[in-house]
Amino acid sequence: MPHEVRAVVALKKGAPVEVQTIVVPDPGPGEALVKVQACGVCHTDLHYREGAINDDFPFLLGHEAAGIVEAVGEGVTDLSPGDYVVLAWRAPCGSCRSCRRGRPWYCFESRNAAQPMTLLDGTPLSPALGIGAFAEKTLVAAGQAVKVDPAARPEAAGLIGCGVMAGYGAAVNTGNVQRGDTVAVIGCGGVGNAAIAGACLGGARKVIAVDIDDKKLDRAEKFGATHTINSRGTDPIEAVRALTDGFGVDIAIDAVGRPETYKQAFYMRDHAGVLVQVGVPDPDMTVEIPLIDLFGRGGALKSSWYGDCLPTRDFPVLIDQHLYGLLDLNGFVTEKIALDQVEEAFAKMHRGEVLRSVVVL
Repeated sequence: MPHEVRAVVALKKGAPVEVQTIVVPDPGPGEALVKVQACGVCHTDLHYREGAINDDFPFLLGHEAAGIVEAVGEGVTDLSPGDYVVLAWRAPCGSCRSCRRGRPWYCFESRNAAQPMTLLDGTPLSPALGIGAFAEKTLVAAGQAVKVDPAARPEAAGLIGCGVMAGYGAAVNTGNVQRGDTVAVIGCGGVGNAAIAGACLGGARKVIAVDIDDKKLDRAEKFGATHTINSRGTDPIEAVRALTDGFGVDIAIDAVGRPETYKQAFYMRDHAGVLVQVGVPDPDMTVEIPLIDLFGRGGALKSSWYGDCLPTRDFPVLIDQHLYGLLDLNGFVTEKIALDQVEEAFAKMHRGEVLRSVVVL
């Protein structure tokens, strides 16, 4: 029978979110019902609230979550009630042109639950990134629920479902950081610090953190940055070159997603270096770079979607690294909050006061 649960809903563009009672159906074929234990407050949720993703209001927000499988639908064989899972917004279909070519991290037909969750009056909700986890329970495609070691606390584990995986994967998967590489990361929020941690685990010999906030740069050092640059009063391109014998870095990661930071990343690379953009730009942003520079500097310009991850492969690895003391997921958790504090958490996030506020249920 359907479940009535409390959840955070964005009813209309720009309006403060509300905690409402919603209806979550029992899982159908290929679906799983998950009791949410914790869910991080991500910039993407704020983008949904502001109508910057699409206008399919009302939205059920939240997507960086960990919890316990409560029930599974027909045909689900790799999940069972009681399994501890992290939710992923990529669940490769196995049959699209990308999956068939052995690139499931680019799946173009990622699976979501077929049944809608609704308001009490029957209005269908659009779950953020196909998850909707600012809720006591949520319904997802079974492939979105990835089993991990239950020894990891849910408020830390859930963060690999989006921000940590995006940053870590930008360095390890997209940037392919190797032993001895030099890396610069522009923007030291949650995603940027995860990229710094990933670069360190990948074997980088120098990891240079760039930001305009000294407090964020201090945090970056805790995640492994070997050098920091405050670009508010310093040319970051020249500063990075000074730290790399005048050459520039092997991999430059833009975790901000603005034209000016993209150009900084482009020019702070060594010749044939790699630029990885993981920060999400606004739709109206453009960047202009002379074509001769694109040609003459060589290398690769890459966009990193979800850290180019394969959740079933990568989530358990990140959790194990955390449990072995190699990846400090707890360090990303700034505060634990209740469902009715999400709007306040958006304001703190916008002001740069937190790495992650995490709703704990």
